[in-house]
Amino acid sequence: MLGNDLKLNNDSKWDIDLKFGNAHEKQIAELLGLKKDQIEVKAERDWWASTGNFCIEIERDGKPTGLSKTKAKVWVHVFTQKEKQLLRLIIDVPVLKKLTKKFKDNWKMVGDGKRTKAILIPWKEVLNEITKLH
Repeated sequence: MLGNDLKLNNDSKWDIDLKFGNAHEKQIAELLGLKKDQIEVKAERDWWASTGNFCIEIERDGKPTGLSKTKAKVWVHVFTQKEKQLLRLIIDVPVLKKLTKKFKDNWKMVGDGKRTKAILIPWKEVLNEITKLH
């Protein structure tokens, strides 16, 4: 079960988020029979369900991160509620890059201190847009 070893601290949630993400990455890599360096796994917490968007990180403190920096060929976006994985979107990185380019003006600063820039992609547009990208 995920999350049994997570502990709160008083200074930042970064170490908690890293453990949270690593646990989901390991679970997905095992599920797909892939090595961790072949895929990029991002686990998104609960808020996606209420906003109608999913969030793709592209930079932190003005430097490329997430999708902007990945060398993986496959992106797995895990949508969680508490510790449980509810949905997994598996998408080729080049297709996701085209999709985020389409929504590049729909971004928000998120995370601790609002230092991370993320592209927000509306759920209702995903299937429609992906079919146009090929």
